[in-house]
Amino acid sequence: MPSFTPDLKKALAAAGCYFVRHGKGHHEIWYSPITRVNFVVDATIKSRHTANAVCRQAGLPKGF
Repeated sequence: MPSFTPDLKKALAAAGCYFVRHGKGHHEIWYSPITRVNFVVDATIKSRHTANAVCRQAGLPKGF
């Protein structure tokens, strides 16, 4: 099963979101200037529903 993480990170970076720090395990903390909040991005997102939930937290429309 393919991972949605690489495409998600590209979409986040294109929207102005950026990496803040590493979290626990395989998680990264990112910041969204749109919603002005930090959110978690997992290193291996295998569900399009999870990828869309991250987009929602970043203030982006569904992309997967």
